[in-house]
Amino acid sequence: MSEVTVEPPDGDSRAAEISAPEAPAPEALAPEVPAPLGLLAELTHRCPLHCPYCSNPVELERRSGELDTATWTRVLSEAAALGVLQVHLSGGEPTARRDLEQIVAHCAEVGLYSNLITAGVNLTRARLEALADRGLDHVQLSVQGPDAAGNDRIAGLTGAFAQKLELAGHVRALGLPLTLNCVIHRHNIDGLEQVIELALALGAHRLEIAHAQYYGWALRNRSALMPQRAQVEAAMATLERARSAHQGRLVIDAVVPDYYARLPKPCMGGWGRRSLNVTPSGKVLPCHAAETLPGLVFDNVRDRPLAEIWYRGSAFEAYRGTAWMPEPCRTCERREIDWGGCRCQALALTGDAANTDPACHKSPHHARIHSLAETEADEDTDFAYRGYSKSKA
Repeated sequence: MSEVTVEPPDGDSRAAEISAPEAPAPEALAPEVPAPLGLLAELTHRCPLHCPYCSNPVELERRSGELDTATWTRVLSEAAALGVLQVHLSGGEPTARRDLEQIVAHCAEVGLYSNLITAGVNLTRARLEALADRGLDHVQLSVQGPDAAGNDRIAGLTGAFAQKLELAGHVRALGLPLTLNCVIHRHNIDGLEQVIELALALGAHRLEIAHAQYYGWALRNRSALMPQRAQVEAAMATLERARSAHQGRLVIDAVVPDYYARLPKPCMGGWGRRSLNVTPSGKVLPCHAAETLPGLVFDNVRDRPLAEIWYRGSAFEAYRGTAWMPEPCRTCERREIDWGGCRCQALALTGDAANTDPACHKSPHHARIHSLAETEADEDTDFAYRGYSKSKA
């Protein structure tokens, strides 16, 4: 029988029939690292949008392999016991899960601050109200551009922008905090000022500007997405002016593009130091793109308690701390600031995840990343939309 013909409901009990792993007492783990503050809960890879900058893996996890409700609630309980404070309910599109209300309610029950990261498509006011009634704390709404034409072209879905505006109004009406998120690249970076104006008009408390990160599907579109240096410099100047002008009204966070940087960013606050990610099928990752790294074994919450994975999982220990670092990282005064930068980027650009992140000006590969950026930013390439086949929908 084809794997795509039968898809179990989100609340299917098959995963729950597997005995839950027994968690060891925290003192038995004798952790040498702090507990994580945040959990990225990727509830599903299903999504109505087709964004070319999507950083999810090229091969998406199937609905039939998603964790069921009982397993997610157990994982969330374990996260709270571990010390996690915030849970980011993400995907794909998390509202594709029919059990989202139950998951949100459990977050509230165990004291986890819940942030719904949504494309804002097909989420009705009635359902948003039901989520708020069950304890949802925050909504993070993505936009792909500041107007309908640009947004819908990038999202690959006609009418998406209108639905996003409508949802933002519902969020405001229900009194929920709103963050607007926009991934910036060559096709929308010149409209950054309009994105900021949109955030203000929608009553957002926070705006997150994140330059495209070239992993997963986005790596296929790097030549079509890479902005030019002049565009990046103009965008950063716009951000600084806006931060000053709207201080106290709108918090603006920005993730600068590594390909034009001099210093690397700490990967997720340091590999295995501040946050962890659970995929739709239950694999636990130190960062969103960690599965691109060869040779790492990723534990699954079906088989092992979350605390044990965090403190003892081999994938988390691989690049945690500073002992793994090569020179010049090992003796650099910033080694416990940026924690060596991004391992996935080091692999993608140098072929070895243990190399110094090319974003760092001290890296022997630093010239290569700038040369690549300048070359690809000048290419006139159409992007490829993210596709979702039936087997993954």
